[in-house]
Amino acid sequence: MNQDNPFFRASKLPFQAPDFAAIKPEHFASAFEAGFKQQLEQVRAIAEQKDPPSFENTLVAMEKSGEILTRVSAVFFNLAGAHTNESIQEIEQAVAPKLARHSDDIYLNEQLFARVEALWNQRKELQFSEEQQRLLKKTYEDFVRAGAKLSDQQQSEVRAINERVSTLTTQFQNNLLAVTKERAVLVDDAKQLEGMSEGEVAAAKQAASARGQDGKYLLAITNTTRQPVLTSLKNRELRKRIWLASANRALGENGGIDNQPIVLELAKLRAQRSKLLGYNDHASFTLENQMAGNPKAAMKMLEDLVPGVVEKVKSETSLISDAMKEDELTGPVQPWDWEYYAEKVRAKKYQVDESAIKPYFELESVLQNGVFYTYKKLYGVEFKERKDLPVWHSSVRVFDVIGQDSKPIGLFYADYFQRDSKRGGAWMDSLVSQARLLHQLPVVINVMNVPTPAEGEPALMSLDHVQTMFHELGHGVHGLFSSVEYPSLSGTSVPRDYVEFPSTFHEDWAIEPDILANYARHYKTGEVLPKALLDKAIAANKFNKGFDSLEYLSAALLDLAWHSLTPDQIPSDVVGFEREVLAKFGVDLSAVPPRYRSSYFAHVWSGGYSAGYYAYLWSEVLAADAYAFMKQSGGLTATNGASFRDKILSRGGSREVMQQYIDFRGQEPEVKALLIRRGLKQ
Repeated sequence: MNQDNPFFRASKLPFQAPDFAAIKPEHFASAFEAGFKQQLEQVRAIAEQKDPPSFENTLVAMEKSGEILTRVSAVFFNLAGAHTNESIQEIEQAVAPKLARHSDDIYLNEQLFARVEALWNQRKELQFSEEQQRLLKKTYEDFVRAGAKLSDQQQSEVRAINERVSTLTTQFQNNLLAVTKERAVLVDDAKQLEGMSEGEVAAAKQAASARGQDGKYLLAITNTTRQPVLTSLKNRELRKRIWLASANRALGENGGIDNQPIVLELAKLRAQRSKLLGYNDHASFTLENQMAGNPKAAMKMLEDLVPGVVEKVKSETSLISDAMKEDELTGPVQPWDWEYYAEKVRAKKYQVDESAIKPYFELESVLQNGVFYTYKKLYGVEFKERKDLPVWHSSVRVFDVIGQDSKPIGLFYADYFQRDSKRGGAWMDSLVSQARLLHQLPVVINVMNVPTPAEGEPALMSLDHVQTMFHELGHGVHGLFSSVEYPSLSGTSVPRDYVEFPSTFHEDWAIEPDILANYARHYKTGEVLPKALLDKAIAANKFNKGFDSLEYLSAALLDLAWHSLTPDQIPSDVVGFEREVLAKFGVDLSAVPPRYRSSYFAHVWSGGYSAGYYAYLWSEVLAADAYAFMKQSGGLTATNGASFRDKILSRGGSREVMQQYIDFRGQEPEVKALLIRRGLKQ
């Protein structure tokens, strides 16, 4: 081992935070190789020991293994998402199949599985704590679901599939980063940008110059089908250009990047692997250990909402159509018209529009006086910025998180601004996971894509971005407040259809009047968002929920449809399959396309949500019910926050998740609050 490689030993920085100043691209490949070798040697020693299997010499020993690989993976995949380059992408392409092979070398180790299985078979006689039982159950299931009980021939097939899947998912993600640049819309004349603010126009000009297009204007394409700029652009032809650039990306238009072959191959490989493991399809395999339990339950939840949502969309369509007629536009509502005229309807109906609100949502005030203020009120924690730790990009900020007892809880990294080296969307991740076993406190990150303001201009946010900031720190405190023994159960290590619950729960605090009054101040005058405008903004926030719900439902149904196919049912035409699925479920409204189409649906093809995009809605049922319960119980109080922290946020995967919810709420969730939250019921 080259002793100069910073991954070969624990960082000496506070909280074992990675030393980004010392980490060089050339460190990654050797650290991955050393990490693979170290963990396989550790695993081999566990598997081949002569002592009978015990919790300590098997499960705890496994939890302690792989230190180098854990460190390098956390940093590398953070950079691959938040600040990538050609070197990182090349390494990622090379290391992805090796990681799959490495995982199989552990979970298909016959001797190691025999030890885990022996403990599993003795679980009723052994006096394990609840958390130990959870770790044993998770570990045993991980082995079985990886194929530990299959024949040698079947295991060889699973290994080959896993390596190919890892290669394809990496290729899909790298293609999406490239297609963001490919599909960006270049505008020659500033007159076409009527409706955009001066700051937005300046930022578009700066973005074009950064790509060598001086005197022009670049409009970036974000990750979803809808594009934020469509709410304000008056020029209909330009809106159409932007929407088409967004909705048709990665379909190989005009010889461009084409993700369709990857989609078809991934769908088939996942179906084949599931069949080998004894499941009818990938959705059945994936949902077996989720809250939903099976695809039928998830599909029923989605289908049950379709009639009411479609009815809501029809009433909204009528309002959009009327607004278009005022501009002497007839004919059906087009998808590039919807958001622009929805904003007009919102402005007319509620006397408020996005451009009138944005000046009150300056990023620093939202963060300090909104997000941090709320989390202090609920949980008594302080976020104190520090400048002494190295970061991966100059715009990244670092905060100490300090508890009521003045003791450190962990570190929080915030990376909020859009850039070409960052993939689309918003997410939370951990650089160091909390684990008492390893004497580790958490180091978590939040990443977003807030448009970068022109130099010297303030960063003004949409209400959507404001709520996303609250949402992502909801994930953040799920990691920061974790209080478990074992790293495999730490923080957000919970079922996929539960992990979005704590984050979604925190969104609604953003529009609480008392909290809004604390952070929503005009960036020039300091004037608090007027109550009249505030009331209208809150009322306006309920508008267009039919559209919001339908574009989500369409994407979730597409995901489940793809992953409910058997190997011999995989189609040859991606676009045709999409069309059939949307028609089958009655969600094929041309003016309201899916939030993601298959060719850029990163959540399900490269992001770990395959057959799991429904989870956002499933989690929202929990979130809406919990929020309504907390409001009934006194709202934003330290007592309520302590209960949520103790019974939900601190538990990680150490307790069965429905039991966590019942511990907090006193009962299982009801759907009523969700329908109200989405404006589908009064």
